[in-house]
Amino acid sequence: MASSSSKKRMSFQVYVNFRGADVRRTFLSHLQAALDQAGLFVYKDNEEQVKGEPISTFIMKPLEEAHAAIIIFSKDYASSQWCLRELVRVMELRAQKDLPVLPVFYDVTTAEVKRQTASYERAIRSHEMRGVDLETTARWRKALFEAGNVAGWELCEQ
Repeated sequence: MASSSSKKRMSFQVYVNFRGADVRRTFLSHLQAALDQAGLFVYKDNEEQVKGEPISTFIMKPLEEAHAAIIIFSKDYASSQWCLRELVRVMELRAQKDLPVLPVFYDVTTAEVKRQTASYERAIRSHEMRGVDLETTARWRKALFEAGNVAGWELCEQ
């Protein structure tokens, strides 16, 4: 059994970016089980945070060390500013370091994400109405467009 200290020294092989409320207890648990079974060390944001460490550092450090990223787009994904910030960084790492990015479109279409229609358009507009500056939302829109152009999987929950 690995201790938590040895776990902290390991770098994460796969970073999973997702909106927890949408997929944590359904698709994500099955995905993590499959990745674990394949012997891949997976980071998702419910890992233990060190007290006093800034959340942004805690979340972004494993992303910087990851060998691949899986982005799970879901209906409420774009309502999370954290998800969108992480997405921007994922796409930057893809461009700068050739980070492999595997998008999963869970109960949304590739077109909804790429074109920011339906819940994605509503979420971005909501962020703007709550005071998020246009430069930031433009970065989010660009990252969504770029991620929507990456070959991935469309999955619908039945």
